[in-house]
Amino acid sequence: MSAYPSIDTDVLRTFVAIADQGGFTRAGEMVNRTQSAVSMQMKRLEEDVLQRQLFERDGRQVKLTAEGQVLLGYARRILKLHSEVFNTLREPHMVGTVRIGTPDDYVMRFLPGILSRFAQFYPLIQIEVHCESTRQLLQRQDLDLSIVTREPGNEIGQLLRKERFVWAEAQCFNAHEQTPLPLAMFNSDCFCRLWACNALDAMGRDYRIAYNSSSLSALMAVVSAGLAITAQLESLITSDMRILGANEDLPLLPEASIMLIRNLNNPSPITECLAEHIVEGFKL
Repeated sequence: MSAYPSIDTDVLRTFVAIADQGGFTRAGEMVNRTQSAVSMQMKRLEEDVLQRQLFERDGRQVKLTAEGQVLLGYARRILKLHSEVFNTLREPHMVGTVRIGTPDDYVMRFLPGILSRFAQFYPLIQIEVHCESTRQLLQRQDLDLSIVTREPGNEIGQLLRKERFVWAEAQCFNAHEQTPLPLAMFNSDCFCRLWACNALDAMGRDYRIAYNSSSLSALMAVVSAGLAITAQLESLITSDMRILGANEDLPLLPEASIMLIRNLNNPSPITECLAEHIVEGFKL
C-alpha cells in the first residue's frame, strides 16, 4: 500500500488548465467545471494532498509558485503517459510509421497543426516527412500519403482545397516597379513558375528569374528583403507581405488544386487515420 496520497488525473488536468489559461474561470471552461468546483479541487490539492502553496493570486490573474512550477512539469508528463497508455491499449494497432510526401510549400503552413493534433491521439506513431516537388512525389511508390499541387482539370486523389495563386512582395518595398521584373520562384519543374512566366509573356512584361530555389523559406526570405516578387498560393503569403495585382500591372494567375493521394498498394488504419487529420487540417 502506498505511503503517499494519490492525485487524480482529473485534478492534474484542471491544474494544467489553470497554468495554461492563467485563471480559474477560463480553466473551468476548458475542463467543463464551474469556478467553485475548480477552486475546491485546488484547495484540496494544496492543503490536503501536497500541503504546499501552488498559486500566487494577483487580482484575477493566477501565477504558479516555485512548487507549482515543479508540479506542472510532472503533471504534463503524467497526463501524457496516461494518454499513451489508453491509446495503446484501446487501439494497439495504432503503432507504426507513416511516410508523408509534400512540397516544401505546405510544411510550415499546414503540417505543424495537423501533426500536433494527430500526436495527441496517437503518440506512438512515427511520422516520416519527405519534402519534394509535386513532380518528384508523383514518381515515388514508397510513400503512404502525398500532398500535391495540381492544375485544374488534372486532379488526382482527394481534393483538400482549391486556392488561387497570387503575386506578392514585401511591405514597404516596390520591387514590382523594377524593369526587368525580378522574380523569386521555385525550380523549373514547378508548374506554378510556368504559369507565372507564361502570364507575364502574354502581357509582354519584361522579367528575369532573379532567385531560384526549391525551398519556400529561402524564397520568402528573398522577397521579405525587398529583392524580388514571387507568385505563391494565397494562404502562404505572410503578414509582412502584400498581394499585388492589376494596379501593379501584373496579370491574374489561375487557381490550383491541393490534392491528397493515398498509396492504394499499402493501405492501413494508421494511414487512413492520418489522412483524415490531413483533410481536416486543410480546411482550417
